Amino acid sequence: MLVPRTLAPHLTVKTLQHGEFDLTREKPSLMTLVCFYRGLHCPVCGIYLKELERMTLSFDERGVSTIAISSDGEDRARQMADKIGAEHLRIGFGLPLSVARQWGLYISSSRGKTSIGIEEPELFSEPGVFLIKPDQTVYWLSVQSMPFARPNFVEMVQALDFVIKNDYSARGEYTGEV
Repeated sequence: MLVPRTLAPHLTVKTLQHGEFDLTREKPSLMTLVCFYRGLHCPVCGIYLKELERMTLSFDERGVSTIAISSDGEDRARQMADKIGAEHLRIGFGLPLSVARQWGLYISSSRGKTSIGIEEPELFSEPGVFLIKPDQTVYWLSVQSMPFARPNFVEMVQALDFVIKNDYSARGEYTGEV
């Protein structure tokens, strides 16, 4: 289980237009937002990533770099990028499911075609959103076992304003006896 204030797992993936993404080489002034999504087959992901694309410049203004990553191959990732009109949001692809599991993501098996008529991969990861500090420690995380009820990016930007103003530290770090 990932815990705030501990090191994030290693994460390196190819991106569509920005070369290789290596979390250890990310140096935002505040944090990196890593959004793991289910893949092209997921209609909820398309809507969610459109919102992240729309909010990417707002995150950037606050010193937060963004990337959306799935286990899809390059072709499906490109189709998703086209679908959401990705101009600012980096799109990573080819996430190994073993790495997804290190990040605490749930893994699902295919149930065939989705409501939008796209075949699910045999196995894929469920969504997760993470804020990672430049020192590679986890600041905030949210992991879902379903495609629904994900964190709201507008609220996250508002929360970042509070975090910046108040130098608010990561919470949920306690791992001792209870």
